[in-house]
Amino acid sequence: MKELKKLDNYSDDILQLIQNLSKVIVESKKKVITAVNTTLLDAYWNIGKLIVEQEQNGNSKSQYGSSTLGTISKELSKSYGKGFSVSNLRMMRRFYLVYRNQQTVSVKLSWSHYIEILSVADDKARSFYQHECENSNWSVRELRRQIASSFYERLLLSKGDVNKEKLIELSKKGVTYSSPDDFVKDPMVLEFLGLPEEKPMLESDLERSLIEHIESFLLELGRGFMFVGSQYRISIDGVNYYVDMVFYNKILHAYLLIDLKMGKLRPENYGQMNMYLNYFKNEINDEGDKDPVGIILCAEKNNIVAQYSMEGLKTNIYASKYTYVIPNKEQLEMELQKVLENKKSD
Repeated sequence: MKELKKLDNYSDDILQLIQNLSKVIVESKKKVITAVNTTLLDAYWNIGKLIVEQEQNGNSKSQYGSSTLGTISKELSKSYGKGFSVSNLRMMRRFYLVYRNQQTVSVKLSWSHYIEILSVADDKARSFYQHECENSNWSVRELRRQIASSFYERLLLSKGDVNKEKLIELSKKGVTYSSPDDFVKDPMVLEFLGLPEEKPMLESDLERSLIEHIESFLLELGRGFMFVGSQYRISIDGVNYYVDMVFYNKILHAYLLIDLKMGKLRPENYGQMNMYLNYFKNEINDEGDKDPVGIILCAEKNNIVAQYSMEGLKTNIYASKYTYVIPNKEQLEMELQKVLENKKSD
């Protein structure tokens, strides 16, 4: 709500009254929007229910002729205007089939949100996006971007220990953010920069681009992040060092340090990040802050190099590749399925 400017010809009492009235108006508008959205979702769910029960006798797998839906669409559009196209009626039908139990429909999300969520075929992934959308308060555009960039698959593949229990947990709650592992993704998708993948860049150019698109980068990082600054200077024994990007996560109560590397991940990158994390832990952390987390964001990563470089280090250091293009969704799904199958055979 906008702050009301104090004017010389208004008394403090009048200003306070106007402020209180403004709060009532804003809250009433929110309630109206919520009520309209709830009613709309209820109507679309019931329309879908009637289509399934009356046109298909409750058999969700039987097919119905497009001519029947065309007739329904034509008559409803004549009487009630836009919103009842054949494609929309099919979506309402799917809405009912996916959410047979109407209690599982969240009124926090709009119909436009559900159109995006219903496009996800896998049940667990679809449930994950619904919960994460609620938890993170994603706009429709942000939700569409997360689905397109395979956020669910990337998150699972980054954990290294994917199992059935983890799949169920994510589908029921979304990301819980109880440890740094919960928000690290590999690869990290930076398609919002609009850069061609083969274009050579300096680390400073990449950093500048990320700052220019900081809202999109915060979305990619995950929930609860705040941008602290770039080229954060730390002084150790009279020598200045600069951390490329520093964030703070208010859920984990921990700083996140990001070091950008345009080339391959190198063993010495871990030593440098380890020094940064120890400095933040001893010099920057306030009472109540958890150990800081470091991500080395690089163009290429060798898992064997990463494994040997990390051995013996007790700090929270992660290495993630970045890409300027949306990953191939089918390939990621296949990789995830392969990991799960290997897990079963262990």
